[in-house]
Amino acid sequence: MPRTAAAVFAVLIACLWCSPALCAVGRTRQQLNYRPIIGVLAQENLPWDQFARGSSYIAASYVKYLEAAGARVVPIRINRTEEEYAKIFNSINGLLLPGGDVDLQTSQFSRAAKIFYNLALKANDAGDYFPIWGTCQGFQQLTVLTANKNLLTLTDTKAVALPLTLTSVAPSSRLFRNFPKDLLRSLANENITANFHSWSLSMQNYSRNAKLRRFYKILSTNSDGKKEFISTMEANHYPFYAVQWHPEKSPFEWVDKPGMVHSVSAVRASFYTASFFVSEAMKNYHHYPSPDEEDKALIYNFSPVYRGFDAVFVQNYYFD
Repeated sequence: MPRTAAAVFAVLIACLWCSPALCAVGRTRQQLNYRPIIGVLAQENLPWDQFARGSSYIAASYVKYLEAAGARVVPIRINRTEEEYAKIFNSINGLLLPGGDVDLQTSQFSRAAKIFYNLALKANDAGDYFPIWGTCQGFQQLTVLTANKNLLTLTDTKAVALPLTLTSVAPSSRLFRNFPKDLLRSLANENITANFHSWSLSMQNYSRNAKLRRFYKILSTNSDGKKEFISTMEANHYPFYAVQWHPEKSPFEWVDKPGMVHSVSAVRASFYTASFFVSEAMKNYHHYPSPDEEDKALIYNFSPVYRGFDAVFVQNYYFD
């Protein structure tokens, strides 16, 4: 068989054995979308937020986190129709599910997250590479969507910085394999990952659930001294990534609380996680129907509200 024909045959065989989503990586390696737009899902306003206006918010730190890595952001508001969400999905290049404090099964945040999750599954299965990133609550939401049940358990992790206990597969994972080795050492040895959560996915509950085991690869764990929980994971056959910790806080949030770390290593970890996810979004080619529609959708059309340096979020965007 001629060499070129053999090469084509090898690629075809490989694609028969891997998911369409991962095979799409090879097709997009030569061409990238250098103008990625990432959607950030809003959530219901917190009842004690004295600055709240409208029905929902997005913490500005998530927007800055993505913009610092070379992406633009579109806010995805709650209480929209499935048709509106489908139109947005076909216009953006990735989705970030942020941290927060809403119900993971009954909130409008969870409803919208489920719609986008199912659209992303369908798109990736068809070879349309669409990444999702979940942080803290976003991590938890992804586990609920995959397992189709809430398997979270209480942990003593409300305000603490921890090193990651990296698993054996972490160095070769898509997320971590291009991190500088000294940064991986810092993540493994220094208290630089900010944890602000009361609920976690324990290793025990993960191990007992076949859907989660099949879907996600565990990249790191942590412990509150009593329970081992998952802190970083990525999907086996989809470009879905999730961290229980907060990489966006180190450069952009300044409340003086235990667990808040602004060291060089913590800021580098923030940049490398954001850069990785934005590079994943560059493999997607969705776009708005027109430049005018794109311009109207971007978060530049909204102004963040300064809430003070003693607030959990220094700035929030609020939406009707």
